[in-house]
Amino acid sequence: MALGNLAARALVAVVALPPLVAAIYLDSSHYVWGIVMVASLIAMYEYLAMGTCDETDRRVSLVIGAAACSVLYWLPPVYNPTLLALVIAFIPTALYYVFRFGDMDKVADRLNTSVIAIVYGGIMFGFLPLLKRSMGDTGGDIILLILMTAWLSDTGGYFAGKYLGHAKLYPAVSPKKTWAGSIGGVAAVLIGCAVFKHFRLGSLPWIDLILLCGPGAVLGQLGDLCESLMKRSRGVKDSGSILPGHGGILDRVDAVLFIGPYFFAYMMVRAALM
Repeated sequence: MALGNLAARALVAVVALPPLVAAIYLDSSHYVWGIVMVASLIAMYEYLAMGTCDETDRRVSLVIGAAACSVLYWLPPVYNPTLLALVIAFIPTALYYVFRFGDMDKVADRLNTSVIAIVYGGIMFGFLPLLKRSMGDTGGDIILLILMTAWLSDTGGYFAGKYLGHAKLYPAVSPKKTWAGSIGGVAAVLIGCAVFKHFRLGSLPWIDLILLCGPGAVLGQLGDLCESLMKRSRGVKDSGSILPGHGGILDRVDAVLFIGPYFFAYMMVRAALM
């Protein structure tokens, strides 16, 4: 990561962080949903643009994706919105391609690209506002903990990999990642989140913090590798260029997309068992 790239990243963080943190800590979870919804639409479009879908396919997929994401957040839990969102992601999309299949040899790839874009870039992102709504007064802190887990793993991994070791982690998918970086990223997450717990989440037991942030850091790294795999298979370096120094939205939230659903599942199971 060149110095210029680091400076660009820092500038984006300075501009974007204050309104994001403000939205996270506002009483209503609707503000978080609004931000996530916009980011989801951009992330879905970026994934669709990497695939074989044409402009009409992308527009239809975005409409279906917006419907699935809206159902996930707005439908009461008693109606199992997660399952319904997944059904919406597939059935309307499949029916669209039934009546507009175009080139028969490519339609399966186009369908797969559309469904993955909706689930990956949209539905998986939607667990952040669900956490904000479900966790009450601590919802903002939990979301910030997710973001910290992703950011600290990335930053800690970069510096640990640069200065502590160069043994490659998975060169076929991400040539620059190292084992030292992976371990350093997890260590940075555990230390940083422990400090955050001391100041903001004193009521959260230490065992919960460890079981959230330790696996969360690993999942974040796997999410990064997953997106690297998809980009490499499509022959692109970045998912987009909307964020200077970061690439696209998917490049910035690939870890969050894996960490958010895990945090949500953990906290829901924890609440059910208490």
